[in-house]
Amino acid sequence: MADFKPSIPYTVPVLLLIPTKTTSKGVTKKVYNEEEGVRIFCSWKTYGGTEVTKDGVYSVLDTATVETWYRPDLKADCRIKDLETESLYEIIGKPEDINRRHQFLKFKVQAVEGGA
Repeated sequence: MADFKPSIPYTVPVLLLIPTKTTSKGVTKKVYNEEEGVRIFCSWKTYGGTEVTKDGVYSVLDTATVETWYRPDLKADCRIKDLETESLYEIIGKPEDINRRHQFLKFKVQAVEGGA
């Protein structure tokens, strides 16, 4: 079995935003604090986004495929802020620990729309 090697260097700076959870009146809410964000470097490939047709309407979602070094705190409920464009992205699904070696992670992100 060949070991995974990154296809391009991890040169794109992003801010990893790990949520803190607060509960108010029985409702749990995730809060992302940019002051507590961690700067990491990754590869960032958009491939032009993801094409979607819903109810006969064609659109392109702002998505990207991201590779970075393994971090046990990088999980599906985290967000990524692109430091170049200031755009905010949420992680789609669970990040893949490539070959389960705790060396590299690969995951997909989608832009957070409407300031949510």
